[in-house]
Amino acid sequence: MGTDTDGEGPGRRFEPDLRSMTRITLRPIASPMPLGFFTVAIASVMTGCLQLGILQASERRAVALCVLPAFVLQLLVSVLAFGARDVIAATLMGTFAGSWLAYALVVGTDAAGGPRVLGVFNLALLCFGALMAAVTRPKRALWLVLVVSLPRWAAGGLAGLTGSPWVAQAAGALGLLVALAACYAAFALMLEDMRGAPVLPIGRSGPAHHAVEGDLAVQLRDLERQAGVRRTL
Repeated sequence: MGTDTDGEGPGRRFEPDLRSMTRITLRPIASPMPLGFFTVAIASVMTGCLQLGILQASERRAVALCVLPAFVLQLLVSVLAFGARDVIAATLMGTFAGSWLAYALVVGTDAAGGPRVLGVFNLALLCFGALMAAVTRPKRALWLVLVVSLPRWAAGGLAGLTGSPWVAQAAGALGLLVALAACYAAFALMLEDMRGAPVLPIGRSGPAHHAVEGDLAVQLRDLERQAGVRRTL
């Protein structure tokens, strides 16, 4: 026989309000984004110099070996960004990591059809970047680097498919522009972390602005619905 323990009918058991009993512990970590941006800058300089002819074609494998560590560093940034609950930064940095690995393997092994395959790969990155640019605008540092990368991927794709030297040189010049944008973003974020306040303009808006300027109550809003807290992804 069931017992009426909550006054709502036989067979019903009292269930406490689990929300008042729930505690969520978050582990603070340092922002990995400066490392990610500086890695983009250094790898972009190496690949850009090769496309511009500053580094000779005979040095392709050496360039590939220099770019290969970018995969490891940006993969680390992506993992840390997932841990910091920033899915946009984690996805973008993880994709950058994969792109550096693909470039290093194709160029370093001198794979047959490498330029054309990398051309198609760059155009695929262009499509990915266009989609990401639509959602990253509030995070202006990421958005800036991504938007500058779009024409670079377009030029790299066309250079690989057409074999045109001047298009390859244009891609190299755009690579140096990506490096400048990434260096600025990384330096601005490092200064902000050291000073505890924005120093150089980054242009955050929306949720990204509230994440830095808002109080703790803003950060905890809708926490129960975030990945890792809710029951399913």
